[in-house]
Amino acid sequence: MELTFRRSRSLSHKYGWLSSRLAQLTDVGATALAAYVVHGAYLKQAAMSPLYAWGTTVGALLVAIVLPALGIYNTWRGRVLSPLLFKLLTGYAIVGLICTSLLFLTGLSEAFSRVWLVVSFTVAFLISLSARAAVYPLLKRYRMLGRNRRQVVLIGDARSCARAVHHLQREPTAGFDIGAVYLMGDDSAKELAGQKLNWLPYSAARVHDIHSDEVWICLPLAEGERVKQTIADLGVTAANVRFMPDMRDFRLINHNISHVANLYLLDMSCSPISGSAHFLKAVEDRLIAALILVAISPILLIVAIGVKLSSPGPIFYRQERVSWNGKPFDMLKFRSMPVDSEKSGVTWGGAQQKQTTRFGAFIRRTSLDELPQFINVLKGNMSIVGPRPERTIFVERFKHEIPGYMQKHLMKAGITGWAQINGWRGDTDLEKRIECDLWYIENWSLMLDLKIILLTVFKGFVNKNAY
Repeated sequence: MELTFRRSRSLSHKYGWLSSRLAQLTDVGATALAAYVVHGAYLKQAAMSPLYAWGTTVGALLVAIVLPALGIYNTWRGRVLSPLLFKLLTGYAIVGLICTSLLFLTGLSEAFSRVWLVVSFTVAFLISLSARAAVYPLLKRYRMLGRNRRQVVLIGDARSCARAVHHLQREPTAGFDIGAVYLMGDDSAKELAGQKLNWLPYSAARVHDIHSDEVWICLPLAEGERVKQTIADLGVTAANVRFMPDMRDFRLINHNISHVANLYLLDMSCSPISGSAHFLKAVEDRLIAALILVAISPILLIVAIGVKLSSPGPIFYRQERVSWNGKPFDMLKFRSMPVDSEKSGVTWGGAQQKQTTRFGAFIRRTSLDELPQFINVLKGNMSIVGPRPERTIFVERFKHEIPGYMQKHLMKAGITGWAQINGWRGDTDLEKRIECDLWYIENWSLMLDLKIILLTVFKGFVNKNAY
């Protein structure tokens, strides 16, 4: 059986190339437009001076160079768009830093308005974001009408191929059509029963005639030799060949492919906070923490006085907790218990039964005892958003009892987190909290952080599980 999709393939490549170039031109145009508009609005000058015109040109050229390097114009069919938004924000931030560095190195920093520079790139990012928000629904609609779609052939065992079929049919806006399924070995097609698909036993001779846009090899990781042979059989096709390993039995965190020392590594459980992401989250944490500490300074003073007057002892309570990479640190809280309340040892849970002062019970219920942790954020021990830290003694216990427990330490510990805004705090199910923490790490973005911070304001402080 010959599968011929040459016309579809050429149209798909044509539209893919065109959409990428249009997106790139949009971002370059957004940079130039933003610079011009901000120049007129802030500097009150209708025409740009030659100096600002050169600055705008350099900024636009850097956008044209930096953003493609971050993979922003790669195909995003059927993928979660939050990583794209993060990359877009990262790209504009990098271009802004390069421009700032160039101004200082050339001695022109005093000739340009810093406000113009920062606001221009901020507006450019918002224009690029708005353009994508307007265009992506149209692209999805366009694909639903049968345009700009790609034909894909699946090769592998029935179980893995059925999974690929299920996901592609569940997301038709991704723009993939299944041309055929080639089953390997003695697999029956019972998993594909009821599907209107062309399925055939696999043979090297048959795949020689494949002319689809893409070929996906759907096999478990253990079938390495079979994958290798299939790739060799597909050496005569010009289609994009992809390997979709069956990894449903693995707990994957921030999975990806790394290229290190000329080796290809499959990332199974890695922290998303590295490189520019580490820098951006550190800036986010310290900037927001500093603003919050200034805003709540009167509250901090009142609570500190209340703690001091309510019982003898220090105002702050320091407790060793575990954060990023399993490193311990001293977490700050307003003291809510009598000084000698833990002289007989510590136990996990049972927060309602633990002895507190009358004022301490109040600040626990309202989470006011957690406010000094913004100082930990400024020191770099914690993040504003992240998995809640636990005591060292309990970490040593839970890491052997709860699957995936130590993976929560792939990010810095947080004051609030996805688990907390969903009610999993205090004496609630620890495994549910870990599931929320791992979901947060897998899906982390600056936008998600801001969402959690906002939700914490409305539903995170006073909570029935806060003790």
